[in-house]
Amino acid sequence: MTRREPLRPVAYDDRRDLVRLLDQRRLPAEETWLELSTAGEVAEAIRTLAVRGAPAIGVAAAYGVAVEARRGAGGARLREAAALLARARPTAVNLAWAVRRISGLIEAGPEALLAEAHAIRDEDEAACRRMGALGAPLLPRGATVLTHCNAGALATAGYGTALGVIRAAHEAGNPVKVLAGETRPFFQGARLTAWELHRDQIPVTVLTDGMAGWLMQRGEIQCVVVGADRIVANGDVANKIGTYGLAVLASHHGIPFYVAAPWSTVDLETATGAGIPIEERPSDEVVLIGDRRIAPEGVLARYPAFDVTPAALVTAIVTERGLVRPVGEAALRALAPR
Repeated sequence: MTRREPLRPVAYDDRRDLVRLLDQRRLPAEETWLELSTAGEVAEAIRTLAVRGAPAIGVAAAYGVAVEARRGAGGARLREAAALLARARPTAVNLAWAVRRISGLIEAGPEALLAEAHAIRDEDEAACRRMGALGAPLLPRGATVLTHCNAGALATAGYGTALGVIRAAHEAGNPVKVLAGETRPFFQGARLTAWELHRDQIPVTVLTDGMAGWLMQRGEIQCVVVGADRIVANGDVANKIGTYGLAVLASHHGIPFYVAAPWSTVDLETATGAGIPIEERPSDEVVLIGDRRIAPEGVLARYPAFDVTPAALVTAIVTERGLVRPVGEAALRALAPR
């Protein structure tokens, strides 16, 4: 398999004024790009998981405001568009952060808005590469690394957070191997993480979500690296549902548990994980796989899309500003912008 160009799932077509998103619902079977011309279309793509991952949806939302401006929308319409995009998903703080940042330039005009959206995208990829450089030395040589959901290039502007750490280790010559939890019910691990790591020739094996504890007990996992959708002031971490269980297992077995996320994921205004809004998604996303029902008619399912891992279970947080270790409010605030 030959190496390909770096994967960047969110782009803007300046010539045609379109937001281009790699439709992650269609992976791994098809690489299909959506071409979106309104903020409403971008918001719907975020809600329906065509684009997902905290940094990536922030970048997409910024482009959603820019495309409205470039197509002639005025200030009132742009503020409505920004509010619509900010409401698309509640848990990931990057979304609201990106919308607030670009909304500050609404009166500056279309070109300024597009330039700011490009800057948000470029800064995110640079942050991921910096996190990779800082986090790669944490991975033992030849380690088998467990990850959960997809915190790779597909979840960001490019390169990835947790997978950015793994990529950087691999690029530095560390022959790490990856175990990707399948991540029910949407299978982001099996469909997305496995796809992009295989694409980049990084060894990956898919596990069902219930297998991790047994493999930890057998000594077959040396560390866990995950991303985050929100990190609050005391160091509690919201991430894809199932992350908390892996953190408990890792703690029990004495295995390091690392979180990689850009500073835009840090929410110092929220004191603890109890204050994080947890998105509840529709029952059908659990009881249906594709168009096939796997539970009896009339039976409902719960789908809290995220859980919260207490700071005490996190060995270190990797940000582009530096490592947070030990994890807690003092160490996070020490890295905050002055």
